[in-house]
Amino acid sequence: MDRLIYTAMTGAKHALEQQATTSHNLANATTTGFRAQIDQFRAVPVQGAILPTRAFVVDSTTGSDFRAGAIQHTGRELDVAVQGDGWLAVQAADGSEAYTRNGSLKMDENGVLLTGDGLTVMGDGGPLSIPPGRNIALAKDGTISLVPDGSAATGLTSVGRLKLVNPPEADLVRGDDGLFRLKDGGAADADPNVTLISGALESSNVNVVDEMVNMISLARQFDMQMKLLQHAENNDGKAAQLLSMS
Repeated sequence: MDRLIYTAMTGAKHALEQQATTSHNLANATTTGFRAQIDQFRAVPVQGAILPTRAFVVDSTTGSDFRAGAIQHTGRELDVAVQGDGWLAVQAADGSEAYTRNGSLKMDENGVLLTGDGLTVMGDGGPLSIPPGRNIALAKDGTISLVPDGSAATGLTSVGRLKLVNPPEADLVRGDDGLFRLKDGGAADADPNVTLISGALESSNVNVVDEMVNMISLARQFDMQMKLLQHAENNDGKAAQLLSMS
C-alpha cells in the first residue's frame, strides 16, 4: 500500500513541477528573444532491500529550445535582432557576463546603453557608453555610429561596437534571471560572424498551441495520479473493515 501511495504521490508532484515550467513558457510567449524551457519525465528505480522492481517518475530540466523566433520589424533605431545563431553580451545584476537575444535597447541619462530590462550592454572593451549625438545607427556587425552634437559634419562617427558572441549551445546554461551563461562561468569571445538586423526584434520561440496541449496532457496525468491515491485510500478502508470483522 505504501509503495502505491509513494509512487502516485511522486508522479503527481512532478506533474505539477512540469506544469509550472509550461506555465512559465506560456507567460513568456510575448517576451522578446525568449527561449522556451524544455522539461522531461524520466523513470528512476526505487532502491531498497528487495529487488528494484518498481520505479517512480522525476521531472528534470533537459535544456532550452534554441530555435530562432520570428523577426518583427519595428523601425526603431535602437532595436536589433540577432540574425541566425548568436547572442548579445550584457552585464548581469551580479556583475557577471551573460547573454540574451532581447535586442530592445535604450540609453539612460548618462548615455549608458541598456537593455529593456535595465541591464548594461557590453561592448568589445566593456560596458558601452554613447556620447550625445543624433542619427544613431546600428550596423550589421554591431558597430554603433552617430553624428556628435555640435559637429558640423554630416557623416556618421563610430563610437563603439556591441559584443556579439556565439558559444556552443551545449556550453550554455539558463540562470534564474532568465539570462544564459557559460557553464564554466567564464566569458565567451566575440564572434565577428554574428550579424544583426537593425530596426527589428526577435519574438519568443514559444509555440502557444503546443504548450496548451502539453498543459492539458499534464492535467490529465495529475488527475490519474490523484485517482490512484483515492484507490489506495479505498483499498485501505476495505482492508480495515475485513480486519475488524475477523
